[in-house]
Amino acid sequence: MHIAINAHLLSAQKGYRQAGIHRYIYGVISHLPKVAPSATFTLLLNHPLIEEWPRVVQRVGMNTSSAWRRIFWEQAIQPLALRQIRPDVYHASAFVMPYGLRVPSVVTVFDLSFVHYPQVLSRSRKFYLQTFTHNSCRRATRIIAISESTKRDLISLWNVDPDKIDVSSVGVDPIYQPLPSDEIEAFRVRKNLPKRFVLFVGTLEPRKNLSMLLRAYAQLPVHVRQDLHLVLGGGKGWLYDDIFKTIEQYQLSETVHTPGYIPSEELVWWYNAADAFVYPTLYEGFGLPIVEAMACGKKVFASDSSSLPEAVGHVGTLLPSDDEIAWTHALQTVYDQYPIPIQQDAIAWAAQFTWQRVAQRIFDSYQQAIT
Repeated sequence: MHIAINAHLLSAQKGYRQAGIHRYIYGVISHLPKVAPSATFTLLLNHPLIEEWPRVVQRVGMNTSSAWRRIFWEQAIQPLALRQIRPDVYHASAFVMPYGLRVPSVVTVFDLSFVHYPQVLSRSRKFYLQTFTHNSCRRATRIIAISESTKRDLISLWNVDPDKIDVSSVGVDPIYQPLPSDEIEAFRVRKNLPKRFVLFVGTLEPRKNLSMLLRAYAQLPVHVRQDLHLVLGGGKGWLYDDIFKTIEQYQLSETVHTPGYIPSEELVWWYNAADAFVYPTLYEGFGLPIVEAMACGKKVFASDSSSLPEAVGHVGTLLPSDDEIAWTHALQTVYDQYPIPIQQDAIAWAAQFTWQRVAQRIFDSYQQAIT
């Protein structure tokens, strides 16, 4: 079997574009050759990858770093390339397939946030995602949803046939694990991190609900905030001004830190250095940082919305996304329970999320697409 995969959303630039979707696509393509030893793969890319895998050909096309160039390549150039490649299956790894596709196809849908929260998108981006993704789901042979929550959305919002939706969640890299305390302290000193802090990781944008988290944090007594800082780790996405206005409004600049995008190779250290991990977002396709933090043995507090209960399972704490009092109480609990021991049940829960398992489920979808 020969599979062509559109991997143009793999970003060459460090920043928020190397966050969730980038990491998911990379995790999948790096493990597919292991689970499908008889298959060959062609990656459609906008820049060459340093890594090489057996039976994987990299086909580098035009620079599609801008949205309009990517859409032009996606709909006008990509079909021509696919006619030359002649794959048995085509995989659109993020939302949208080209029109006029003549081979069995699979499309991955991470979430329908652009349907639930269209107000945070520009008119053109909203039109593109809603129209092209909906059409792709209608035409695709198989659809991969990364959570049961996304599958439910596809069925309820777009009336997609549930029989053609496969659920394949996320994987956690083995590097995410508890690290020796002396090495963590050395990292803390090197990065000038506070002795105690609660960590959030994700793109700074309205859907992450960080203004609510900041208001909840502001309700803690001053002495608690002085001892327990809050770190919002992530690149600036869109409509993030309210986050910084809230920090200024509540005079939190001394104990709230925004270090910007955290490179993936450093994330394990940040998770380990934190007292606990918080994820108050309003809507997610899955919530990969939750299980990464758990793999590091961290106590996790997350919203009870969309897919997050799937990520948290039975070992984390779920809170209403709009209940500031509940979030204040949770933060106070982190302060009171110091030192918080490594959460062995969280490590055990996270261990089930492997990229090998994800890649196998995706390859199963390829096989279903051609039968």
